[in-house]
Amino acid sequence: MWILILAAGWGTSSPTLPGSPVDLLAALLLTAGVWRVAERRQRELRESAAARLVSFRAGPDLARPSRPGGAAVVPFPARAGRFSLSLALVSLLAPPTVAQAQPAPAPQEPAAGSPRLEVHGFVDGYFTWNTNQPADHANFFPGVGTSAKRDHEAALNLAQVSLELAPQPVGFKLALGYGNAMEVVHAAELRGAATSPEAWRNVVQASLQWRTGLGRGLLLEAGVYPSHIGMEAFQSQDNWNYTRSWLGELSPYYQTGLKLAYPLSERWSAQLHLLNGWQVIADNNRGKSLGAQLAYNAERLSLSLNGIVGPELAADDDDLRALGDVVATWKATRSLSLGFSADLAGEQRPAGESARWAGLGLYARFSPSESRTALALRGEHYDDGDGAISGTAQTLKELTVTLEHRPDPRLILKLEGRYDRSNADVFTGDELDAAGAPVRKSSQFLLLLGAVATF
Repeated sequence: MWILILAAGWGTSSPTLPGSPVDLLAALLLTAGVWRVAERRQRELRESAAARLVSFRAGPDLARPSRPGGAAVVPFPARAGRFSLSLALVSLLAPPTVAQAQPAPAPQEPAAGSPRLEVHGFVDGYFTWNTNQPADHANFFPGVGTSAKRDHEAALNLAQVSLELAPQPVGFKLALGYGNAMEVVHAAELRGAATSPEAWRNVVQASLQWRTGLGRGLLLEAGVYPSHIGMEAFQSQDNWNYTRSWLGELSPYYQTGLKLAYPLSERWSAQLHLLNGWQVIADNNRGKSLGAQLAYNAERLSLSLNGIVGPELAADDDDLRALGDVVATWKATRSLSLGFSADLAGEQRPAGESARWAGLGLYARFSPSESRTALALRGEHYDDGDGAISGTAQTLKELTVTLEHRPDPRLILKLEGRYDRSNADVFTGDELDAAGAPVRKSSQFLLLLGAVATF
């Protein structure tokens, strides 16, 4: 009853709405809450008191059943209940005390096997001398030359920094680059809404990875990532030669989309790709490309069958481009490795006729196991008779010899000689025509020194 009286008094004491039903209800709820807290506090104190044993010598009229040893258990007097309620209300109104400071927990070490962010990078520079002495300093025709593009000058081919987090189960790879190679590889990017070659010029790779745990370990990767086509990588230190073959220059170095990679067995693996297109980040039409790979890897033999098909002409979703690629490497001895690569491709044209091109490359590398020096050879034949992929109807032949030396594990030096010949005049000469454009020649010879420092 006294709760209702208290609530009513609280309600009529409102300075704004005296005696209003809202204030009365709020006061009633607050008072009931205080009562519930006080009642719980009383119960806690009673239980605490029961747990404490008050020992005394029991008289004949106060003795209670006792524990062994003669100590009797005596409860608080009956008035202790009201006293406990008063204590509970006082404790609710009293200011809170500051809790004793606890020592900060010790920093925990990363769990064993947890993913760790890794940082890698390198700087790749070169100097090239071209017997043609090209007037525009360009060693290769437009659209190609992702290594040693500039003649007769010390140049930066590629400086790259990479951040990697292994997918356990989620990870990513981010690689940014700067140099001549980035200018060349992104030159064909679409220029349009929110995209241009300049927008993507520093992106080597930017992809997310998810190891799903399905089956033997299905891996999904989405974003911009290296192409599954070809034998040679975009980074020169990962290849047997410093410059790249025509098979590499005229096929994708990177691709944008979704990759599904799955290990079929200990030696066999497969990949499927859904792509925006042929070495593009922004698509030039509304069609998509499909890619696939079937690979075999053993101790001495590696073999991969690769393909890509899709519409690649601007604003044309119907006419398809298809390429089949075979790459094989064989470790013939402890010191000698041999390589083989072949491409066969074609593209439909709106006029009804199809264009075709094909290439074949042979590779060899001699590297004694105890030596820091290696010698690599490459010979190549590339037929683009319709000019569909190189921009000029031609047949290209190329021979390259590379001497590699590693004075330190993080420093790679390559001295290289390369001879290119075409049945068309596509290489820049040292003379200019009446319009001021360089006069073209059918061949060129390059002598270059490349150096790559890694970290």
